Amino acid sequence: MMLLMTASAANAGALTHKLSSSVQLTVDAAATNVTRLGSTYSVSGSGVDTTDGTTVNTISTGTITSGIMAPGNIAATQDSPGSAFSYSQSYTQGDAIPTSAVTVGDVANFGNITSTTAGTAGSLAGGITTAGTISLTAGGAGTNATGQFVSELTILH
Repeated sequence: MMLLMTASAANAGALTHKLSSSVQLTVDAAATNVTRLGSTYSVSGSGVDTTDGTTVNTISTGTITSGIMAPGNIAATQDSPGSAFSYSQSYTQGDAIPTSAVTVGDVANFGNITSTTAGTAGSLAGGITTAGTISLTAGGAGTNATGQFVSELTILH
């Protein structure tokens, strides 16, 4: 009896190894974010009569100048003296509309402002040696230094 044997072919596949390093240095720019607030005016009540001084039961719409509402003067008189009544009036003055652009570094006169100063590089530094060593040196306020090393191994079979 004869035995015939054959060897199967070996499949080594592929092996890939990737190395990469990076350094990112950033210095923040100055930034300002503003929201212009509008005027609000509210009058409510019961058991009272209101007047703007010219017509009974009239509430003045006021005037608007440069984006700011100026409500008229409202007087309230009780309908039945000695009876229950309620009256409420509130006013929030809005921000004026600027007549020209703000000079760089200045902040407009708005009710809601977030302003940050520019970062200072100072001693901010980073580097990568030929051996892949990453070095980072902190900078001043408003800076970021990020170093990254990636090793990727892929085996296909």
